[in-house]
Amino acid sequence: MTAICRPQITETGPLATAFLGEGMLITFGSNAPEELREFCFIVAPSLTVAPIEVGQTLWIDQQAFAITAVGEVAQRNLDSLGHVTIKLDAADEAGLAGAIHVAPAAAPPDLQIGSTLVIEAA
Repeated sequence: MTAICRPQITETGPLATAFLGEGMLITFGSNAPEELREFCFIVAPSLTVAPIEVGQTLWIDQQAFAITAVGEVAQRNLDSLGHVTIKLDAADEAGLAGAIHVAPAAAPPDLQIGSTLVIEAA
C-alpha cells in the first residue's frame, strides 16, 4: 500500500479530545489560529502525494478506518494548512467541504503526541 500522507501529532489542544466523544477530530498545522488551537490536534506538515478518495484507509496509529466521503476542499486544506475535520460517522456524502468521513471503529482512537495519521491508497 502507498501512503498518500503521514501527518504526525506534535501538540494536543486541551479540548481536542472532547470532540472525539462527539465522533470527530480536527487537525491543524502549527499555524493554527489561537482561537482554534485549543480544539485541534496540531500536526507536522505532510503534503499529499495523490488524491484522497473514498475506499482508501485512514490509519491512526494501528487503528484502521475506511474513508467513506471526502469534502471538496479537504485535501487542499490538509496540504496548505494541516487542517482537516475527520468525522467518525460513515457518511457517504461530506457534510462539510473540509471534512473526511470514515467508518467508526469499535473504540475511538487514542491520540497522543507522536500519533501518526496515515492515509493509504487502496
